[in-house]
Amino acid sequence: MLKIIQWRLEPFLEQEMPVTQARFRKGRGTRDQIVNLRWLMEKVREYQKEFYLCFIDYSKAFDFVDYEKLWSVLLEMGVSKHLIILMKNLYTNQQASAKTEYGNTKWFSIVKGVRQGCILSPYLFNLYAEHIMRKAGIDEAAGGIKTGGRNINNLRYTDDTKIMAETADDLEYLLRKVKEESAATGLKLNMKKTVVMTNGPIQEFHIDNDQVEIVKEFIFLGCSINTDGNCGNDIKRRLLMGRKAMVSLGKLIKSKDVILATKIRITKTMVFPVTKYGCESWTIKQADRRKIEAFEFWCWRRILRVPWTEKRTNKSVLQEIKPECSLEASMVKFKLSYFGHIMRRQDSLEKEIMFGMAGGKRRRGR
Repeated sequence: MLKIIQWRLEPFLEQEMPVTQARFRKGRGTRDQIVNLRWLMEKVREYQKEFYLCFIDYSKAFDFVDYEKLWSVLLEMGVSKHLIILMKNLYTNQQASAKTEYGNTKWFSIVKGVRQGCILSPYLFNLYAEHIMRKAGIDEAAGGIKTGGRNINNLRYTDDTKIMAETADDLEYLLRKVKEESAATGLKLNMKKTVVMTNGPIQEFHIDNDQVEIVKEFIFLGCSINTDGNCGNDIKRRLLMGRKAMVSLGKLIKSKDVILATKIRITKTMVFPVTKYGCESWTIKQADRRKIEAFEFWCWRRILRVPWTEKRTNKSVLQEIKPECSLEASMVKFKLSYFGHIMRRQDSLEKEIMFGMAGGKRRRGR
């Protein structure tokens, strides 16, 4: 039944969600928001403009959804009444018991929060969060980064929300509106984890009586984003994560019962994807290429059990491994494939950001 309700909800979600929300949208995912953010920051730096980004963190967002407000939001969004009644029945008379080291607690009623592990929960929260943004007037607000004739002041992936502006005052206004409307619907911003990133001159940022931390680097949807736009830190971080993944497979890789072809396939399917996450947004420099190549050969030598003291050339290692293409070449394929994916889309946000101009003035060329 949950799957049927999910299928019925999807058309409403697709119709009501703006292009800035990428979660549970056909053909869109985390890489789109990562690419959008990197490209927007590149545009702003290219035209010598300031940017102010705020990464919003909610305190237990999914656990504080008010049921009565949720049903009214769904009705306002145009969801049919019989679907709302079905979902109400799922949430009526919910009870739970907590397991502790001293045994289970008494049963208690659940009066708020979407259901843990339910396939409908992210859909319901998306509509709930969209209601907050509409009440805050985010999409109609003047503050934002202007590119390609569009004013972009937020990027969202379920509860991962980022708002942006070209001035500190505009960002303060947007954040205050989101904070007020979130509180009105039962959600609270975690001001200790909400941070601001900027290339501007400000040293402090305040919302009411709360001071918001200003950072130079932040992990957004699993990728490292920094103010200077350099992808080197993210590449280095991904290679380190790939190294940890390879080490965790140590027993399997060193086993004499597993043939070489299987070890290579395991590396390509369980290690390399870890390093390639978000590579569609990377600008790979020569120094980064050397690091990627060094990591790849470290993996191959580990598979072949070649000690670091052995003077063996990379060419001889490749002759034994016989990979179809290098790790860097596979990253380039990912980038080209994603570029084609964007170009085939009709009226996509990514295409507008890619080809749009941000105004301002470029630096003099060499």
